[in-house]
Amino acid sequence: MSRADDREAVIQVRGLCNRFGAQSVHEQLDLDLYRGEILSVVGGSGSGKSVLLRSIIGLRRPNEGTVKVFGQDLLEANPTERSLIERRFGVLFQKGALFSSLTVTENVALPLIEHAGLSRDDAEHLAGVKLALAGLPQSAADKYPASLSGGMIKRAALARALALDPDILFLDEPTAGLDPIGAAAFDQLILTLRDALGLSVFLITHDLDTLYTISDRVAVLAQKKVLVAAPIDEVAGYDEPWIHEYFHGPRGRAALDAASALKEK
Repeated sequence: MSRADDREAVIQVRGLCNRFGAQSVHEQLDLDLYRGEILSVVGGSGSGKSVLLRSIIGLRRPNEGTVKVFGQDLLEANPTERSLIERRFGVLFQKGALFSSLTVTENVALPLIEHAGLSRDDAEHLAGVKLALAGLPQSAADKYPASLSGGMIKRAALARALALDPDILFLDEPTAGLDPIGAAAFDQLILTLRDALGLSVFLITHDLDTLYTISDRVAVLAQKKVLVAAPIDEVAGYDEPWIHEYFHGPRGRAALDAASALKEK
């Protein structure tokens, strides 16, 4: 699926340690995200998936280790350099994190006004383009988040994540709370956007259908580190109890069967 031919790592995590008091979440964690790929991150409850994401995008300073983005260490970058790097990120948080007091258009236009310096009129015009890109109907543009369905909130949040034309898209449980049809449509949208825009995608998910449908590689967080990061068939064959239970239980078998049937069409 990936168009990454040279395997250029746009994100390099090395020796990452995250601790909360006496509790250690990550110890000596290593992980790469390659240009143009969709990397899905899975792990049991408490394995630190969201903590890892926050460490990469700069919302949490790790206790030890380095995070390099486009070859540059975020922790050593000066404020101007860091701001330029962070503008190349698009982030969709698990619950959307839209501003409830702003319309959908205003939510998407806000980063264009604040970070790109566009006028309100220009920002709102471009916001309309991003909303269409995310598959939202024009009728949703002037609505407030409280009046949107779960699927529409996800798409509005995706449009905002795409506002500044990012190189890397971070998605935290993007299909959580969606019905199977909505989740499948969202998966296909991510594939389409990756191919059309040349995005590199860092995806946290527990959705097995998503894993089998769009992942180029899957990284499993366990034992406070990345236990394995490889194509899904290789990961599913890894000899570890949690992996075996996750991928070979009833839901895992159903997702594999569905993915196989889709490939045969």
